[in-house]
Amino acid sequence: MKFNIPQFVMGVLNRLLDNGYEAYIVGGCIRDILLDKNPEDWDIATSALPVKVKEIFCDKKVISTGEKYGTVTVMGEEGKVEVTTFRSEGAYTDGRHPDWVAFRDSIVDDLSRRDFTINSIAWNHIKGIVDPFGGMKDLDKGIIRAVGNPQDRFSEDALRMIRAVRFASILDFAIEDETFKAIRILAGTIENISMERIREELFKLLVSPNPSYGVN
Repeated sequence: MKFNIPQFVMGVLNRLLDNGYEAYIVGGCIRDILLDKNPEDWDIATSALPVKVKEIFCDKKVISTGEKYGTVTVMGEEGKVEVTTFRSEGAYTDGRHPDWVAFRDSIVDDLSRRDFTINSIAWNHIKGIVDPFGGMKDLDKGIIRAVGNPQDRFSEDALRMIRAVRFASILDFAIEDETFKAIRILAGTIENISMERIREELFKLLVSPNPSYGVN
């Protein structure tokens, strides 16, 4: 499968690979490409630690977006790319940031901590698509499915429940049964999430093609 990736994004990816690190374009941008949509944001997951990423891109402006959580943003004239070290993470007790982050060596470990299978797909031009949780099948079937145990995913970050509804509304997908059951069980925990994060998700939901799905 051939992906049409902007040159500035491929430049960031290739520089990480050329310096001996693993690196993949990952998440929502891969989902959008597979759905024939134009990604608004670009994310790369890598085995390089943030300090190494900054060294590798010392000739560019690099913003420490969330460096202690593994993320820096490489800026360029054509756009920006968020670069995040492979990681696993704990629950979001403060409703915004994980309680802990552990950097990992494997892209599969990184994908396993993500919210939904359709957002847990990675790609580079060397290894092709990495899809350990069946995200491409769920894209084909039009299904929103949590990665692993949905109650675990929503307990880590309750905002993911609103995100599930938003993705279903935007993409006209159905929420998989076990994922939907977990939302009903844990719906009350959304009160632990900051109003800022909830407001942002609700705004995206209300401007989606089918907001009534989420509101109902």
